Amino acid sequence: MQRPRVIPCLLLRDRGLVKTVRFKDSVYIGDPVNAVRIFNDKEVDEITVLDIDASREGREPDYELISEIAGECFMPLAYGGGVTSVDQVRKLIRSGVEKVIINTATARSSRLISDAASIFGSQAIIAGIDVKRGLLGGYKVHVRSGTVEVKASLKEHVAELVAAGAGEILLNSIDRDGSMAGYDIDLIRQVGTALPIPLVVVGGAGTLDHLADALIAGASAVSAGSMFVFHGRHKAVLISYPDAAGLARLVAMPMP
Repeated sequence: MQRPRVIPCLLLRDRGLVKTVRFKDSVYIGDPVNAVRIFNDKEVDEITVLDIDASREGREPDYELISEIAGECFMPLAYGGGVTSVDQVRKLIRSGVEKVIINTATARSSRLISDAASIFGSQAIIAGIDVKRGLLGGYKVHVRSGTVEVKASLKEHVAELVAAGAGEILLNSIDRDGSMAGYDIDLIRQVGTALPIPLVVVGGAGTLDHLADALIAGASAVSAGSMFVFHGRHKAVLISYPDAAGLARLVAMPMP
């Protein structure tokens, strides 16, 4: 059995690497290029880099920094943040990005997903979805770093992005972000059921068991931030990644 992908998720703010809790209270972690070098040594599957301020501030991706990060990556790199046009997708791919994550722009229309997928292929386009629980129950899609709620329901939004040609869904639980208390399993089951494209989940992972729980619930791949940058009860900064024995557990676990 092929081992599921396990993906570190790095957050950028002011050209530095940070970690957030529920999309707030960011803590500086270090230099993103240095972090990528360490992850190279640990032979990670791939890396996701998200600029958490670009869309909210209405600015383009920092192509210079992204090119520097991509130049250090020995693994596939996915980038998201501030992507609003096909030309930006092209610049990112030329900068060394294998997969481009489009999130906030989908609140207006899925056209960018379809246009980019038709030019670069669905395998290069990821639809990012940030979700939080509503006050009256259910889930609500949010954009602009969780500050703006999307009118469409979660089910409708997912269906539209799949139909537009997204190659993957990156599903992020705002409520679980930085908690290290486990993924939102109900959310994963709701979105993952009969989803025809891979589902990558992020938000809440703190242990290998959490990764396994998400995969059993229907995720195709698992991503995490705090789990791979913090260590111990006091959350000392330490870049880490599961060893071969830990990753082997994900292959041996029962799958649905």
